[in-house]
Amino acid sequence: MSDNNFFTGPDGISMPYSLDAEQAVLGSVLIDPSCMVQVQLHLRPEHFFLPQHEAIFSVMVAIESSGGKIDPLLVLERLKSEKVFDDASGKNYLFKLAEAVPSTKNVEQYAVIVRDKFYLRSLVKASREIIDDTINTDAETDMLLDSAEQKIYDIRRGKSTQGPSRLSDIIINEVYDKLNKLNSDEKDDYKGIPTGYADLDGLLTGLHKSDLILIGARPAMGKTSFALNIARNISLIGKKKVVFFSLEMSKEQLAQRVLSTEARVHSQKMRTGILEADDWTRLGLATSVLNECELYFDDSSDITVQEMKAKVRRMKNVDCVFIDYLGLVRSAVKKENRVQEVTEITRTLKMMAKDLRIPVVCCAQLSRGTEGRGKSHRPQLSDLRESGSIEQDADIVLMLYRKEYYDAEKRENDDDGDSSVENVVNEVDVIIAKNRHGPTNTVKLVWDSEHTLFVGIERLQHGM
Repeated sequence: MSDNNFFTGPDGISMPYSLDAEQAVLGSVLIDPSCMVQVQLHLRPEHFFLPQHEAIFSVMVAIESSGGKIDPLLVLERLKSEKVFDDASGKNYLFKLAEAVPSTKNVEQYAVIVRDKFYLRSLVKASREIIDDTINTDAETDMLLDSAEQKIYDIRRGKSTQGPSRLSDIIINEVYDKLNKLNSDEKDDYKGIPTGYADLDGLLTGLHKSDLILIGARPAMGKTSFALNIARNISLIGKKKVVFFSLEMSKEQLAQRVLSTEARVHSQKMRTGILEADDWTRLGLATSVLNECELYFDDSSDITVQEMKAKVRRMKNVDCVFIDYLGLVRSAVKKENRVQEVTEITRTLKMMAKDLRIPVVCCAQLSRGTEGRGKSHRPQLSDLRESGSIEQDADIVLMLYRKEYYDAEKRENDDDGDSSVENVVNEVDVIIAKNRHGPTNTVKLVWDSEHTLFVGIERLQHGM
């Protein structure tokens, strides 16, 4: 079978395709409709180069999706109604397709040839667009590189750029597919990623693909520790691959904090190095446990979202990304002020989550408005600093509130002698201020400052 045909367009550029392979795929389905199962693993209508082949395959998909059996007569009638063929030419061409099949046993290989030619044409198209963008624009080099990388990445992912999808196609090909997977033996692979906190997961149903999740808090509330706790739970308990971008703390500091939490060794001891024999034993056991973690730290400073996205792509198969924190992320595009910069950053963070199809969790600092609110210092969405786009772009906003923190001054006047905030295990409200997929509510956790650990109430009741 020849698989080397080229169509030279008016611009002189040749587009590769395989006439024989396209005909063999369609002919195989006409001869044996059961072939459609194998073919649809690799092909969509837009993968065909010739318009009439795309139309024929679209009709086949429509018949299959509606529960009908693919039949040459049914295919012909639909093609006639859509004015692709008249009666005589349609009959002749469908007959020709059936005759063109060497063997229906090889239908999957024919489909792969058709798909690969589509990818080659996509590369040609992307290359032309990259050249045009480079020559005919004054955009910054970093933006051009990111745009070029995105075009190639879209092809590698098999992403369709052919325009909007019909509702019925989305329901049949995507919604039903996910529902079936959620009811299969492998359903855990298709649910949201659990945070490790049962009460929180009960409301969020985990962290879902393409979601941007913000963790907002005032300084010293523990947002970095909370993000680290969740990252550890996802990578160790959930067996997922997690990347944690820290623009504030070094990789060593983060690793030390995770180790301290896992070993239940006081964070102060870790900082001073004054450790007892039992501490070393705990650290050794914790190190052995954490050896199973696919948790990666990147402490690059002055980094853009585009650069983070590029690093995640190169790592491959990353399940979740954490960023600490929003205020230190640099915009790849020069803006007049910080508000415009933050708007651009949150937009690209959401695009990153959507393009990579993974949850992106980003820490954000709240404004001082919480501290000037009289007796109640509970945060609210309006306290997100610098831009209303943060609230708009986020799918989920979590806010941390420790009443104990604001009562520190009162506690210092108590007579019990144990008034230090650092030595208090206290209650934390995780306020679900926005939840695009479900209810808003408050989840109670306990903050163990000695080990920089957040513990669920339900777990505390059964022993930590």
